[in-house]
Amino acid sequence: MHEAVRHLRLPLESREVAMGLKPFERILLDGTLYVARDQAHKRFVSILSSGGQLPIPLKGSFIYYMGPSPAPVGRVIGSCGPTTSARMDPFTPLLLEHGLSGMVGKGPRSREVHDALVRHGGLYLQAYGGCGALYASRVISSTVVACEDLGPEAVFRLEVRDFPVVVAITPEGGSVFGG
Repeated sequence: MHEAVRHLRLPLESREVAMGLKPFERILLDGTLYVARDQAHKRFVSILSSGGQLPIPLKGSFIYYMGPSPAPVGRVIGSCGPTTSARMDPFTPLLLEHGLSGMVGKGPRSREVHDALVRHGGLYLQAYGGCGALYASRVISSTVVACEDLGPEAVFRLEVRDFPVVVAITPEGGSVFGG
């Protein structure tokens, strides 16, 4: 039996698009993913807490928790597999409150993130660990767009096509983590 795979276009035009997705459902992402890790999240929270404007749009956007590696000659990006999502847990509820639609990473999330996803209609997608080369093959372009002073933790904008993920936590609270 062949299981259908849905496509999601990013950024999401509306959070309603994510309603009805099921835990473990396979998705292919097309469009824009922002890459941000711990230090960029810390900076984002500091900017928002002081009433400032973030350097990326949050409304409808997804953040990919990924550590980039240098691009080999002739390639858009080097290996770009997911990193542990829990490191971003202290910062995630505030970003969801300001319009972030979802995240892509690996591993479980805290109860606070789970509850914030439900409260704000957000979506958490799981990327396959150990598949950095596969993900690199799905990146069409990669550009540093903010926090360049953070080096490997700078904020990137990736354009992706057929980027494979699994629904991990739905806007209704369904979860592959059992809670």
